[in-house]
Amino acid sequence: MKKKITVLLFCTLIGTSCSIKFQNSNTKSSLSDKKTTPETTILYNNLKKTTNKGILFGHQDDLAYGVNWRYEAGRSDVKDVTGDYPAVYGWDLGGIEKKSDQNIDGIPFDKMRQYIKEGYSRGGIITLSWHFDNPSTGKNAWDTAPKSLVSALPGGKSHEKFKSWLDDAAKYISTLKNKNGKAIPILYRPYHELTGTWFWWCKNNASPEEFKALWKFTFEYFQKKGIHNLIYVYNTADFKTKEEFLEYYPGSDYVDVLSFDKYQYSDPTKDNSFIENCQSQFKIMDEVAKEQNKIMAFAETGYEAIPYNKWWTNTLLKAIGDYKISYVLVWRNHGWQESEKKMHYYAPYKGQVSEKDFVDFYNLDQILFDKEAAKAKLYKKRTTGIYEKDKTF
Repeated sequence: MKKKITVLLFCTLIGTSCSIKFQNSNTKSSLSDKKTTPETTILYNNLKKTTNKGILFGHQDDLAYGVNWRYEAGRSDVKDVTGDYPAVYGWDLGGIEKKSDQNIDGIPFDKMRQYIKEGYSRGGIITLSWHFDNPSTGKNAWDTAPKSLVSALPGGKSHEKFKSWLDDAAKYISTLKNKNGKAIPILYRPYHELTGTWFWWCKNNASPEEFKALWKFTFEYFQKKGIHNLIYVYNTADFKTKEEFLEYYPGSDYVDVLSFDKYQYSDPTKDNSFIENCQSQFKIMDEVAKEQNKIMAFAETGYEAIPYNKWWTNTLLKAIGDYKISYVLVWRNHGWQESEKKMHYYAPYKGQVSEKDFVDFYNLDQILFDKEAAKAKLYKKRTTGIYEKDKTF
């Protein structure tokens, strides 16, 4: 079965019946970078509109490797199962601060650049996170030595080192260009899962003022380096109240997208807490998003090895519910993890127990993969916001 969407970017309503219309909304760019590239503004405005159409599906490191394979041109576990690529491609800058030739997941940065350009050329969306080392101790991102964040701030003992890291990241980001030499718009998600306790930038290692200062410094430093193609994604882990979600928030002038990460750890057939907690957090985040005219995302999620065969349609879909989010991204398909003696993957591969349910998930009207993202032309300016949706199977 194959689904088909006809997207009308230009249509008159004379003799035309459009089944979906965008709600009236302020489509004027509210991007935090006031010098943002025109292409980045167009993408952001289109992402805002697309939330009325459906949710873009994403996968970390999708094109680089999967379960039992690595660096096979054109391959993707998601494509192996559905015949289609994800609409969102997640990548990580971790390792660039060490001037390594490969990132934290072992992907050569040259290859990662190639994959980013490839995903973009299909009409897909690119996101970047950064599991960078602790600037104070030189250990990895999970080293939470006290005062590590403060050391990176102006006047801190690691500030100059930290600036050199930002220089390396800016230099790499500046190479991410399309075939016309234009900077590829990137959804940049710095200091992710900040309400957790496991990274050196998390809330247990800094006051709200210190965290906000780090965010704002990074934001302004990249702009000084001429980087104007970033859409900034604020990303938390757990929170129970609006106040907790906003405690470390640097302000609407420094953020473009609101998001959180949450993973399934318990058996969803016996424990409904994942769905309940996601719904609670989406309710809070949705209130903030409406107040500040921001879009939302489920920036990281998944159920390791997906042992529940109906997880996609019976758990993940319910966890999102009716909330209008721009995208949902599941984590990477590393495969066998020797250090822990277990399989580590979050999207199904051929023969995996949730494969059929994932195809059902793919075929849902509100779930959008690469073919639909390409048809929606998210990088093109629209003169209308009207879609006609025609799916046939």
